[in-house]
Amino acid sequence: MEAHALRLNPGDDLRGVLDAALKARGAEAAFVVSGIGSLRGARIRYAGVESAAVLDGDLEILTLSGTLSPDGAHLHISVSDAVGQVRGGHVAPGCIVRTTAEILIAWLPEWRFAREHDPATGYPELVPRPNT
Repeated sequence: MEAHALRLNPGDDLRGVLDAALKARGAEAAFVVSGIGSLRGARIRYAGVESAAVLDGDLEILTLSGTLSPDGAHLHISVSDAVGQVRGGHVAPGCIVRTTAEILIAWLPEWRFAREHDPATGYPELVPRPNT
């Protein structure tokens, strides 16, 4: 495992930058261990809902974690607004950095993460495999 700290800048799309980081590194498996920072709006998909909710306004990232794979990221986030109301769910494209986002990624060069349809859940689920 190799750790890497990443700082995102104002205007960056959180999910887009993380997907691009995986591709640029040529990696096939990584975990987002933690993330903090701020957003100027977010798109978050709640449990059991097909489309993402749009959250407007300034938001603080309280937590960010998940997996990165060539088949797509699976990221969860919790954010708070100006009055401390907390919301959380799946990160969708459209979570735009307001001032900064500080992300810790753990690269796993000995693994390959894939997402394959799971008939039990109906979703593409993580399938970790040793990288040969």
